[in-house]
Amino acid sequence: MTKHTIETVTFKLNDGVSSETFVKDAQAINDFVSKRNGFISRRLSCDDEGFWIEHIEWKTLEDAKAAAAEIGNEPALAPCMEAIDGSSVKITIQALK
Repeated sequence: MTKHTIETVTFKLNDGVSSETFVKDAQAINDFVSKRNGFISRRLSCDDEGFWIEHIEWKTLEDAKAAAAEIGNEPALAPCMEAIDGSSVKITIQALK
């Protein structure tokens, strides 16, 4: 059985950013990650308190790290990235055992 890597990003949105606008803008992340090597799946969810969780599955740890290194250089992601409260972001990348 192949062991994959899970990338989990938790965050809150900046004040004044609507969930509806963010979800629309976050579609650009789907477009970005789906073209990266090793991408398997992505899910985005939000609880009632406005706490967001992004869950991305990759084939390897190297694939996850390579995509993470590129994400800040993609102009199409700017609206989505600007909506996120940077101080609230926590990223965990774990190779499954």
